[in-house]
Amino acid sequence: MKTFRSSWFPVLLGIVIVVLFLNKILFSDTDTEKTLSANDSKKNGWVAPDINLVPFTPEGELIHYGRDLIVNTGKYFGPNGIVAQITNGMNCQNCHVEAGTRTFGNSFAAVASTYPRYRERSGRVESIEFRINDCMQRSLNGKQIDSLSKEMRAMVAFFKWIGKDVPKGVKPAGSGIVEIPYLNRAADPEKGKVVFETICFACHGNNGEGQLYPNSSEYRYPPLWGPKSYNTGAGLYRLSRFAAFVKYNMPFTPIHVEPQLTDEQAWDVAAFVNSQPRDVFHAPNDWPNISAKPPDHPYGPFTDGFSEHQHKYGPFQPIVEVKEKQKRNFFQMQTIFLSAFEKRFLNFYPAKI
Repeated sequence: MKTFRSSWFPVLLGIVIVVLFLNKILFSDTDTEKTLSANDSKKNGWVAPDINLVPFTPEGELIHYGRDLIVNTGKYFGPNGIVAQITNGMNCQNCHVEAGTRTFGNSFAAVASTYPRYRERSGRVESIEFRINDCMQRSLNGKQIDSLSKEMRAMVAFFKWIGKDVPKGVKPAGSGIVEIPYLNRAADPEKGKVVFETICFACHGNNGEGQLYPNSSEYRYPPLWGPKSYNTGAGLYRLSRFAAFVKYNMPFTPIHVEPQLTDEQAWDVAAFVNSQPRDVFHAPNDWPNISAKPPDHPYGPFTDGFSEHQHKYGPFQPIVEVKEKQKRNFFQMQTIFLSAFEKRFLNFYPAKI
Protein backbone atom coordinates (compact mmCIF):
# COMPACT_ATOMS: atom_id res chain seq x y z
CA MET A 1 0.00 0.00 0.00
CA LYS A 2 2.86 2.38 0.82
CA THR A 3 4.41 1.66 -2.58
CA PHE A 4 1.10 2.40 -4.27
CA ARG A 5 0.81 5.72 -2.50
CA SER A 6 4.38 6.66 -3.31
CA SER A 7 3.96 5.89 -7.00
CA TRP A 8 0.67 7.73 -7.39
CA PHE A 9 1.42 10.82 -5.36
CA PRO A 10 3.66 12.43 -8.04
CA VAL A 11 0.98 11.70 -10.65
CA LEU A 12 -1.74 13.35 -8.59
CA LEU A 13 0.49 16.25 -7.74
CA GLY A 14 1.10 16.66 -11.46
CA ILE A 15 -2.65 16.72 -12.07
CA VAL A 16 -3.05 19.46 -9.49
CA ILE A 17 -0.34 21.49 -11.20
CA VAL A 18 -2.06 21.00 -14.58
CA VAL A 19 -5.39 22.14 -13.11
CA LEU A 20 -3.80 25.27 -11.69
CA PHE A 21 -2.04 25.92 -15.00
CA LEU A 22 -5.31 25.56 -16.94
CA ASN A 23 -6.94 27.95 -14.53
CA LYS A 24 -4.19 30.43 -15.30
CA ILE A 25 -4.31 30.21 -19.09
CA LEU A 26 -8.06 29.69 -19.53
CA PHE A 27 -9.49 32.16 -17.08
CA SER A 28 -6.74 34.54 -16.12
CA ASP A 29 -7.40 38.26 -16.09
CA THR A 30 -4.83 39.49 -18.56
CA ASP A 31 -5.48 43.16 -17.83
CA THR A 32 -3.41 43.19 -14.67
CA GLU A 33 -2.59 46.87 -14.80
CA LYS A 34 -4.31 49.24 -12.42
CA THR A 35 -6.78 51.46 -14.27
CA LEU A 36 -7.23 54.92 -12.80
CA SER A 37 -10.74 56.30 -12.49
CA ALA A 38 -11.55 59.62 -14.09
CA ASN A 39 -11.20 61.33 -10.71
CA ASP A 40 -7.88 59.60 -10.02
CA SER A 41 -6.68 60.63 -13.45
CA LYS A 42 -7.48 64.28 -12.73
CA LYS A 43 -5.90 64.02 -9.29
CA ASN A 44 -2.78 62.43 -10.72
CA GLY A 45 -2.84 65.08 -13.43
CA TRP A 46 -1.94 62.95 -16.45
CA VAL A 47 -1.51 65.21 -19.41
CA ALA A 48 0.57 64.34 -22.44
CA PRO A 49 3.96 66.04 -22.18
CA ASP A 50 4.71 68.93 -24.51
CA ILE A 51 6.75 67.83 -27.52
CA ASN A 52 8.15 71.35 -27.77
CA LEU A 53 10.00 70.78 -24.52
CA VAL A 54 11.99 67.86 -25.93
CA PRO A 55 15.52 69.13 -26.64
CA PHE A 56 17.21 68.38 -29.94
CA THR A 57 19.80 66.11 -28.38
CA PRO A 58 20.43 62.74 -30.07
CA GLU A 59 17.77 61.13 -27.83
CA GLY A 60 15.45 64.10 -28.30
CA GLU A 61 15.79 63.93 -32.07
CA LEU A 62 14.82 60.27 -31.91
CA ILE A 63 11.67 61.21 -29.96
CA HIS A 64 10.81 63.96 -32.46
CA TYR A 65 11.33 61.52 -35.33
CA GLY A 66 9.12 58.96 -33.59
CA ARG A 67 6.32 61.48 -33.30
CA ASP A 68 6.66 62.41 -36.97
CA LEU A 69 6.42 58.73 -37.90
CA ILE A 70 3.13 58.49 -35.97
CA VAL A 71 1.72 61.69 -37.47
CA ASN A 72 2.91 61.10 -41.06
CA THR A 73 3.21 57.32 -41.29
CA GLY A 74 2.09 57.32 -44.91
CA LYS A 75 4.90 59.71 -45.84
CA TYR A 76 7.47 57.20 -44.60
CA PHE A 77 5.82 53.82 -45.22
CA GLY A 78 2.87 54.41 -47.56
CA PRO A 79 2.60 53.61 -51.28
CA ASN A 80 5.12 56.41 -52.00
CA GLY A 81 6.99 56.09 -48.72
CA ILE A 82 10.48 57.57 -48.45
CA VAL A 83 11.67 54.75 -46.14
CA ALA A 84 9.70 51.81 -47.55
CA GLN A 85 6.50 51.23 -49.53
CA ILE A 86 4.79 48.71 -47.27
CA THR A 87 1.47 50.13 -45.95
CA ASN A 88 -1.92 51.32 -47.17
CA GLY A 89 -1.02 55.00 -46.71
CA MET A 90 -2.95 55.60 -43.50
CA ASN A 91 -1.23 57.37 -40.62
CA CYS A 92 -1.07 55.97 -37.10
CA GLN A 93 -2.57 59.30 -36.07
CA ASN A 94 -5.75 58.45 -37.99
CA CYS A 95 -6.65 56.07 -35.16
CA HIS A 96 -4.48 57.49 -32.35
CA VAL A 97 -5.67 61.08 -32.18
CA GLU A 98 -3.11 63.89 -31.97
CA ALA A 99 -0.24 61.41 -32.21
CA GLY A 100 -1.76 59.34 -29.43
CA THR A 101 -1.74 62.18 -26.89
CA ARG A 102 -5.48 62.89 -26.60
CA THR A 103 -7.33 61.35 -23.67
CA PHE A 104 -10.17 59.10 -24.89
CA GLY A 105 -8.61 59.32 -28.36
CA ASN A 106 -6.93 55.88 -28.30
CA SER A 107 -3.92 57.46 -26.60
CA PHE A 108 -0.52 55.91 -25.98
CA ALA A 109 -0.52 56.95 -22.31
CA ALA A 110 -0.25 53.40 -20.98
CA VAL A 111 2.08 51.84 -23.54
CA ALA A 112 5.31 52.31 -21.59
CA SER A 113 3.70 51.49 -18.25
CA THR A 114 2.00 48.23 -19.33
CA TYR A 115 4.42 46.70 -21.84
CA PRO A 116 5.85 44.11 -22.06
CA ARG A 117 2.55 42.37 -21.40
CA TYR A 118 0.83 39.08 -22.09
CA ARG A 119 -1.94 39.30 -24.68
CA GLU A 120 -4.43 36.55 -25.36
CA ARG A 121 -4.62 37.32 -29.08
CA SER A 122 -1.05 36.23 -29.66
CA GLY A 123 -0.80 33.95 -26.63
CA ARG A 124 2.56 35.44 -25.71
CA VAL A 125 4.25 38.26 -23.85
CA GLU A 126 4.53 41.11 -26.34
CA SER A 127 7.10 43.85 -26.47
CA ILE A 128 6.34 47.36 -27.68
CA GLU A 129 8.16 46.49 -30.90
CA PHE A 130 5.96 43.43 -31.42
CA ARG A 131 2.84 45.53 -30.86
CA ILE A 132 3.96 48.18 -33.34
CA ASN A 133 4.54 45.56 -36.02
CA ASP A 134 1.14 44.06 -35.26
CA CYS A 135 -0.43 47.41 -36.14
CA MET A 136 1.75 47.74 -39.24
CA GLN A 137 0.33 44.46 -40.52
CA ARG A 138 -3.27 44.87 -39.41
CA SER A 139 -4.36 48.49 -39.06
CA LEU A 140 -2.04 49.69 -41.83
CA ASN A 141 -2.59 46.51 -43.88
CA GLY A 142 1.14 46.29 -44.50
CA LYS A 143 4.34 44.57 -43.54
CA GLN A 144 6.59 44.47 -40.50
CA ILE A 145 9.61 46.70 -40.10
CA ASP A 146 12.96 45.72 -38.64
CA SER A 147 12.72 45.81 -34.84
CA LEU A 148 16.26 47.23 -34.70
CA SER A 149 15.71 49.92 -37.31
CA LYS A 150 15.98 53.62 -36.55
CA GLU A 151 12.27 54.01 -37.24
CA MET A 152 11.31 51.34 -34.71
CA ARG A 153 13.67 52.76 -32.10
CA ALA A 154 12.21 56.22 -32.71
CA MET A 155 8.60 55.13 -32.22
CA VAL A 156 9.49 53.23 -29.06
CA ALA A 157 11.36 56.28 -27.76
CA PHE A 158 8.29 58.44 -28.45
CA PHE A 159 5.96 56.02 -26.64
CA LYS A 160 8.27 55.89 -23.63
CA TRP A 161 8.47 59.66 -23.57
CA ILE A 162 4.65 59.94 -23.80
CA GLY A 163 4.30 57.69 -20.75
CA LYS A 164 7.31 58.87 -18.78
CA ASP A 165 5.17 60.20 -15.91
CA VAL A 166 2.87 57.16 -15.67
CA PRO A 167 3.86 54.68 -12.92
CA LYS A 168 4.63 51.13 -14.01
CA GLY A 169 1.52 48.99 -14.19
CA VAL A 170 -0.86 51.97 -14.19
CA LYS A 171 -3.30 52.69 -17.00
CA PRO A 172 -4.61 56.28 -16.80
CA ALA A 173 -8.32 56.82 -17.33
CA GLY A 174 -9.06 57.59 -20.96
CA SER A 175 -6.02 55.79 -22.33
CA GLY A 176 -6.41 53.35 -25.19
CA ILE A 177 -10.01 52.76 -26.27
CA VAL A 178 -12.59 53.21 -23.52
CA GLU A 179 -15.47 50.75 -23.33
CA ILE A 180 -19.11 51.70 -23.92
CA PRO A 181 -22.07 49.55 -22.76
CA TYR A 182 -23.32 46.69 -24.89
CA LEU A 183 -26.68 47.12 -26.59
CA ASN A 184 -29.52 44.81 -25.58
CA ARG A 185 -29.92 43.98 -29.27
CA ALA A 186 -27.71 43.24 -32.23
CA ALA A 187 -26.00 46.21 -33.85
CA ASP A 188 -27.83 47.05 -37.08
CA PRO A 189 -25.82 47.79 -40.27
CA GLU A 190 -28.89 49.32 -41.96
CA LYS A 191 -29.39 51.81 -39.14
CA GLY A 192 -25.66 52.41 -39.21
CA LYS A 193 -25.82 53.22 -42.89
CA VAL A 194 -28.20 56.08 -42.11
CA VAL A 195 -25.75 57.40 -39.49
CA PHE A 196 -22.88 57.16 -41.96
CA GLU A 197 -24.76 58.87 -44.79
CA THR A 198 -25.94 61.62 -42.45
CA ILE A 199 -22.81 62.35 -40.43
CA CYS A 200 -19.69 60.46 -41.55
CA PHE A 201 -19.67 60.77 -45.33
CA ALA A 202 -18.54 64.42 -45.31
CA CYS A 203 -15.05 63.39 -44.15
CA HIS A 204 -14.82 59.73 -45.13
CA GLY A 205 -16.53 59.89 -48.54
CA ASN A 206 -19.70 58.37 -49.89
CA ASN A 207 -17.91 55.08 -50.47
CA GLY A 208 -15.73 55.14 -47.38
CA GLU A 209 -12.71 56.09 -49.48
CA GLY A 210 -11.40 58.71 -47.06
CA GLN A 211 -9.89 62.08 -47.89
CA LEU A 212 -6.30 62.81 -48.83
CA TYR A 213 -4.45 65.98 -47.96
CA PRO A 214 -4.22 68.27 -51.02
CA ASN A 215 -1.39 67.23 -53.35
CA SER A 216 -0.48 64.37 -51.05
CA SER A 217 -0.71 60.61 -50.78
CA GLU A 218 -1.40 60.85 -47.03
CA TYR A 219 -4.86 60.64 -45.51
CA ARG A 220 -6.36 63.48 -43.55
CA TYR A 221 -9.44 61.34 -42.96
CA PRO A 222 -8.82 57.63 -43.42
CA PRO A 223 -10.66 55.20 -45.68
CA LEU A 224 -13.04 53.04 -43.68
CA TRP A 225 -13.23 50.05 -45.99
CA GLY A 226 -11.59 48.68 -49.10
CA PRO A 227 -7.95 47.67 -49.65
CA LYS A 228 -6.59 51.00 -48.37
CA SER A 229 -8.30 50.65 -45.01
CA TYR A 230 -7.57 48.42 -42.00
CA ASN A 231 -7.96 44.69 -42.62
CA THR A 232 -9.98 42.05 -40.77
CA GLY A 233 -7.17 41.42 -38.29
CA ALA A 234 -7.21 44.97 -36.91
CA GLY A 235 -8.58 45.81 -33.50
CA LEU A 236 -11.12 48.19 -35.05
CA TYR A 237 -12.67 45.25 -36.87
CA ARG A 238 -14.16 44.31 -33.50
CA LEU A 239 -17.39 46.28 -33.10
CA SER A 240 -16.71 47.21 -29.48
CA ARG A 241 -13.41 48.84 -30.46
CA PHE A 242 -14.85 50.77 -33.40
CA ALA A 243 -18.03 51.82 -31.58
CA ALA A 244 -16.16 53.12 -28.54
CA PHE A 245 -13.66 55.03 -30.68
CA VAL A 246 -16.30 56.83 -32.74
CA LYS A 247 -18.46 57.48 -29.66
CA TYR A 248 -15.76 59.62 -28.05
CA ASN A 249 -14.05 61.03 -31.14
CA MET A 250 -16.47 61.32 -34.05
CA PRO A 251 -17.53 63.54 -35.67
CA PHE A 252 -13.99 64.77 -35.24
CA THR A 253 -14.08 66.87 -32.08
CA PRO A 254 -11.85 67.37 -29.06
CA ILE A 255 -14.74 67.24 -26.58
CA HIS A 256 -15.13 63.62 -25.43
CA VAL A 257 -17.25 64.73 -22.47
CA GLU A 258 -19.97 65.83 -24.89
CA PRO A 259 -20.12 63.07 -27.51
CA GLN A 260 -22.34 63.78 -30.47
CA LEU A 261 -23.34 60.18 -31.14
CA THR A 262 -25.57 58.07 -28.93
CA ASP A 263 -24.38 54.61 -27.91
CA GLU A 264 -26.86 53.08 -30.37
CA GLN A 265 -25.60 55.24 -33.23
CA ALA A 266 -22.00 54.32 -32.41
CA TRP A 267 -22.74 50.58 -32.38
CA ASP A 268 -24.86 50.72 -35.53
CA VAL A 269 -22.37 52.74 -37.58
CA ALA A 270 -19.66 50.33 -36.42
CA ALA A 271 -21.80 47.47 -37.72
CA PHE A 272 -22.28 49.23 -41.06
CA VAL A 273 -18.61 50.08 -41.57
CA ASN A 274 -17.38 46.63 -40.55
CA SER A 275 -19.91 44.94 -42.82
CA GLN A 276 -18.26 46.56 -45.84
CA PRO A 277 -15.57 44.75 -47.88
CA ARG A 278 -11.93 44.94 -46.80
CA ASP A 279 -8.80 42.85 -47.09
CA VAL A 280 -8.72 39.61 -45.11
CA PHE A 281 -5.85 39.12 -42.69
CA HIS A 282 -4.88 35.46 -42.31
CA ALA A 283 -3.88 34.86 -38.71
CA PRO A 284 -3.97 31.11 -37.98
CA ASN A 285 -2.03 31.60 -34.75
CA ASP A 286 -4.36 34.20 -33.25
CA TRP A 287 -6.15 33.26 -30.01
CA PRO A 288 -4.38 29.96 -29.28
CA ASN A 289 -6.69 29.68 -26.27
CA ILE A 290 -10.02 29.96 -28.06
CA SER A 291 -11.99 30.29 -24.81
CA ALA A 292 -10.27 33.65 -24.24
CA LYS A 293 -11.72 35.23 -27.38
CA PRO A 294 -13.70 38.37 -26.54
CA PRO A 295 -17.48 38.31 -27.07
CA ASP A 296 -17.21 40.40 -30.25
CA HIS A 297 -14.41 38.49 -31.93
CA PRO A 298 -16.10 37.62 -35.23
CA TYR A 299 -14.31 34.42 -36.21
CA GLY A 300 -14.69 30.91 -34.77
CA PRO A 301 -14.16 28.40 -33.47
CA PHE A 302 -15.79 29.31 -30.15
CA THR A 303 -16.39 27.45 -26.90
CA ASP A 304 -19.67 29.19 -26.06
CA GLY A 305 -22.02 27.81 -28.73
CA PHE A 306 -22.88 31.15 -30.37
CA SER A 307 -22.66 31.83 -34.10
CA GLU A 308 -20.07 33.95 -35.89
CA HIS A 309 -22.87 36.34 -36.83
CA GLN A 310 -23.79 36.96 -33.20
CA HIS A 311 -20.13 37.27 -32.26
CA LYS A 312 -19.78 39.97 -34.89
CA TYR A 313 -22.99 41.98 -34.40
CA GLY A 314 -24.36 40.90 -31.03
CA PRO A 315 -26.27 40.93 -28.84
CA PHE A 316 -23.13 40.32 -26.78
CA GLN A 317 -24.49 40.12 -23.23
CA PRO A 318 -25.76 36.52 -23.63
CA ILE A 319 -22.25 35.54 -24.77
CA VAL A 320 -20.76 37.24 -21.72
CA GLU A 321 -23.17 35.40 -19.43
CA VAL A 322 -22.29 32.00 -20.91
CA LYS A 323 -18.58 32.74 -20.57
CA GLU A 324 -19.09 33.73 -16.93
CA LYS A 325 -21.05 30.52 -16.31
CA GLN A 326 -18.26 28.45 -17.87
CA LYS A 327 -15.79 30.23 -15.65
CA ARG A 328 -17.84 29.57 -12.51
CA ASN A 329 -18.29 25.90 -13.42
CA PHE A 330 -14.57 25.50 -13.95
CA PHE A 331 -13.77 27.10 -10.61
CA GLN A 332 -16.31 24.86 -8.86
CA MET A 333 -14.81 21.73 -10.41
CA GLN A 334 -11.35 22.93 -9.48
CA THR A 335 -12.40 23.54 -5.88
CA ILE A 336 -14.02 20.10 -5.59
CA PHE A 337 -10.98 18.37 -7.05
CA LEU A 338 -8.46 20.17 -4.89
CA SER A 339 -10.53 19.56 -1.79
CA ALA A 340 -10.73 15.84 -2.54
CA PHE A 341 -7.00 15.72 -3.22
CA GLU A 342 -6.25 17.39 0.09
CA LYS A 343 -8.52 15.09 2.09
CA ARG A 344 -7.44 11.82 0.53
CA PHE A 345 -3.74 12.20 -0.06
CA LEU A 346 -2.10 15.08 1.73
CA ASN A 347 -2.77 13.50 5.11
CA PHE A 348 -0.64 10.49 4.05
CA TYR A 349 2.49 12.66 3.90
CA PRO A 350 2.19 15.19 6.76
CA ALA A 351 5.89 15.29 7.54
CA LYS A 352 7.15 15.50 3.97
CA ILE A 353 4.66 18.12 2.81
